[in-house]
Amino acid sequence: MYLDRYSSQVIDESDIEAVCAALNSGVLTQGAAVEAIEKALCEYTLAASAIAVSSATAGLHIAYLAAGLGAGDEIIVPAITFAATANAALYCGAKPVFADISFDDGLIDPRSIESLITPRTKAIAPVHYAGSLCDMKAIGCIAARHNLIVIEDAAHALGGFDAANKSAGTFGAMGVFSFHPVKPITTGEGGAVVTGDPETARKLRLLRSHGIERGGAAEQDMTALGFNYRIGDINCALGASQLKRLDSAIKRREAIASLYDQAFARNERITPLKTPQARHSRHLYPILLDRAVDKAKLCAKLRERNIGAQTHYKPVYRHSFYRSLGYQTPLPNAEAFYEAELSIPCHAALSDDEVYSVIEALNAL
Repeated sequence: MYLDRYSSQVIDESDIEAVCAALNSGVLTQGAAVEAIEKALCEYTLAASAIAVSSATAGLHIAYLAAGLGAGDEIIVPAITFAATANAALYCGAKPVFADISFDDGLIDPRSIESLITPRTKAIAPVHYAGSLCDMKAIGCIAARHNLIVIEDAAHALGGFDAANKSAGTFGAMGVFSFHPVKPITTGEGGAVVTGDPETARKLRLLRSHGIERGGAAEQDMTALGFNYRIGDINCALGASQLKRLDSAIKRREAIASLYDQAFARNERITPLKTPQARHSRHLYPILLDRAVDKAKLCAKLRERNIGAQTHYKPVYRHSFYRSLGYQTPLPNAEAFYEAELSIPCHAALSDDEVYSVIEALNAL
């Protein structure tokens, strides 16, 4: 039974064999498996370069640094996101500025972005929430008009493409993916940054590994203050194996989403999230609940039936830490979305019977 979680990884024998091969290779870090997943990501997304890292949070941090984000700078991020999108700006000494979202899809509202730009704004970090692509054309136009850098938080979106078959993560200067165990593919913990610019790729690789450049077999020189954000070969072997099955995993998630769409079309208290683009990664299946529904009570009743559900997300500015920094002003759509949103189980490990159990429970409750 996998109903007790909103998402889950699927590990098969090919994954186990790949990990065992990495263990037997004699090289557990900075080896061939790291290069292999980077190459595979480039082939899948058509990005020129991919830099595998220890987490998507690490990826955001070095992407912001590679963009030159520092003290006194501002970066615009959506209020509805995992805290890491904003936290990584603080790591750089910069200030995250929160934009509102569109209520029906949870994505950053371009109109909100425009109103927040100041002389200190350096970048925009749109988040492809749940796997839906943001309006990258509108965001790209805003960025070009104000000379801003776009860094996509595509942690939810590997496998997402627009109608022109352009991959999430490849619209801006950089894109960051997550391979956490709840994502459609996993490395255990891990992530990657993709970019089309060779110099940016060089900076990212430098920042990933202590800022040290290797001049030869024995020569090293630290040219920047970097970090140990490397990812091991065992993790990358697992991820490369999983990447081969990403399309089939998304196809299964799409089938589950279609069952939900059909089932909830007749329920006036449940509205599935709008999913605009050609192919969605289906990291999450969020629903919006009518105001008459007590979400806390509903979740408790679902737990009694061993059905996992979770809210994604509390507006970042509402966290105690951000309130201590002086963030106080609520954003209307973000607030309403937080009150209404619930992510229900949607992942490749679910059987049809389990999906129907979720449907029956939600419609009954």
